[in-house]
Amino acid sequence: MAKTIQAVRGMNDILPEQSAAWQYLEAVLRDVIHAHGYREIRLPLVERTGLFKRSIGEVTDIVEKEMYTFEDRNGDSLTLRPEGTAGCVRACMEHGLLYNQVQRLWYAGPMFRHERPQQGRYRQFHQIGVEAYGMEGPDIDAEIILMTAQMWQALGLERVELQINSLGTTASRAAYRGALVEYFRDCSVDLDTDSRRRLESNPLRILDSKNPDMQHVIGNAPRLPDFLDADSQAHFAGLLALLDAAGVACTLNPRLVRGLDYYSNTVFEWVTDRLGAQGTICAGGRYDGLVEYLGGRAIPAVGFALGLERLIALLKATGRPLPDGNPHVYLVLGGEQGIRRGMVFAAQLRARLAGLRLQTNCGDGSFKSQFKRADRSGAGIALVIGDDEARQGLVTVKRLRAGAEQETLPEAAVARRLADLLALETPAGD
Repeated sequence: MAKTIQAVRGMNDILPEQSAAWQYLEAVLRDVIHAHGYREIRLPLVERTGLFKRSIGEVTDIVEKEMYTFEDRNGDSLTLRPEGTAGCVRACMEHGLLYNQVQRLWYAGPMFRHERPQQGRYRQFHQIGVEAYGMEGPDIDAEIILMTAQMWQALGLERVELQINSLGTTASRAAYRGALVEYFRDCSVDLDTDSRRRLESNPLRILDSKNPDMQHVIGNAPRLPDFLDADSQAHFAGLLALLDAAGVACTLNPRLVRGLDYYSNTVFEWVTDRLGAQGTICAGGRYDGLVEYLGGRAIPAVGFALGLERLIALLKATGRPLPDGNPHVYLVLGGEQGIRRGMVFAAQLRARLAGLRLQTNCGDGSFKSQFKRADRSGAGIALVIGDDEARQGLVTVKRLRAGAEQETLPEAAVARRLADLLALETPAGD
């Protein structure tokens, strides 16, 4: 017998009992984003490989080791998107959304990287990204960060810390890069293989190394804030003042960097100590040089991306109950008239009660077997319509787990009774 085909390693199914928590998380985040006036843009999963080579950099781990790249039937090199920003910038350039305009956009969906699967890091993972174009000042940086802070508040998340840094302008980063290269060359015997490889091509990424044997070398490296020019210092000071006025605490982390040349000024991460090694739940910053890197005129830009898998894990770690998606009500039906009337009545109830999840029994079955199905469905309430109830215009309401007596009500009274029991909105028309 042929072996059963299973999912690709690191690409996980989200099962029905899990998807309700995802829907809840996505709805909360979407509401916060929309409250700030951002509009959704939907982007392709596949882009031309050159887009990521140019934007991320050919000597990065993502491009060299992690991208899912293939040739299509026309011989074009295509790649499953490893991140969302490059595709968003490409779309804005292609459709004329950037020049002499301000854009506030967001997107959501799966990203793909061939990494070693572990808790909080998968080969297919899901992100929500937010991007703002055309605004130079620290006020838009603050808006982006305050938006993320409001997300954690809306989700009831605690023990998340904002770490922040400034990378300065291209000129100040170039000076810092030169000092880093000189410093790390002098202690190259203490560098691991990856860091030696990055020394000439991407030395700022050495500061991101998690190798414990290198932490003393990294700790003594030159500090980026010492190389900031006056304009960068003023931008960063303005941002910190806005965050302080809004009551958002942050930790200055001079080792927080982005190793790509198009990043500038603000970079930030939200981190937690509740997820082990994969403690970053959101990361962002300014990338004023990216549009120019991709062939356009320089446009100021800032944004962030957050990982949904890690946020789901963090919500679970808090111990808070998450939505399960089970039906509120299971409709038990018996007899020809009961089935006919019940199908119509179920549709009427769903129309009258916003948010009601009502599952109708299908496939016949005795009342006993139907009540077993009702229990397995997770519903808290069963409604019963048999031939007798159908003839009299009645419905029996039975709470499955409360131990309360069942009650028989006129059809017209059922919607309001369910609204009271389930704390749903008042039925339409009442």
